[in-house]
Amino acid sequence: MSDFLEESPLSEHPIFDSHAHYDDAKFNGIRDELLESLPRHDVCGVINCGCDIKSSKTALSFAEKYPYIYAAVGVHPENIGGGTAAEIGELAKHKKCVAIGEIGLDYYWVSDNKEEQKALFEEQLILANKLGLPVIVHDRDAHADTLELLKKHRPRGVVHSFSGSREMAKEILELGMYIGIGGVITFKNAKKLPEIVEMLPEDRFLLETDAPYLTPVPYRGEINNSAMIYYTAKKIAEIRNSTVEGILSSARKNTENLFGI
Repeated sequence: MSDFLEESPLSEHPIFDSHAHYDDAKFNGIRDELLESLPRHDVCGVINCGCDIKSSKTALSFAEKYPYIYAAVGVHPENIGGGTAAEIGELAKHKKCVAIGEIGLDYYWVSDNKEEQKALFEEQLILANKLGLPVIVHDRDAHADTLELLKKHRPRGVVHSFSGSREMAKEILELGMYIGIGGVITFKNAKKLPEIVEMLPEDRFLLETDAPYLTPVPYRGEINNSAMIYYTAKKIAEIRNSTVEGILSSARKNTENLFGI
């Protein structure tokens, strides 16, 4: 672990990372040491998200090993063929599974299978509602179709790493869902996001890393981890004229409320 929190004035453990992928190969060789150390760096909770059957099982194994880690299970739109809704439903029976995710639509990386993506997304939305679990939604360059399916099924949940417009954010909030904010808010090219962050109700945003990706400034380019949410919260506090502690506290409470933790 680097000493990236030397300046942190935090006296408790208020960081709850609502979205991470510690199964990613970028963590090979450092994973165990990192996960064991996070509670000493102000992290009280992490939701590790699956992207297919294999990674969902790994997320559950992390949740079994580390008391502060919880799992989400699901098939990501880039992983069509990596599992069925029925298989995900079986994994979701685990006592530390708190959500169906990461699920959704991605027309940025793959756009020639939109109907397959929508079908898989819809199946998992139906599954989540049936099981009474919230969803963790991936939406990249698929705003209209994502919103259409969310309006149709009205799940509880969060749109993670939100990249839509202010108008879309308002519609997501009207559905009773949450907005996930990560390290992108610290990037110079985050044009729309600060305006959205400023207007979010105090009880409707979550903080996340998407670790190992989307590392906040000043560590952009390095491997992200949950403790670095401190810098995301610091930027949000500037935008909202709040405090780091206040932002972290609200996000933790919101995460625990949404996922029943």
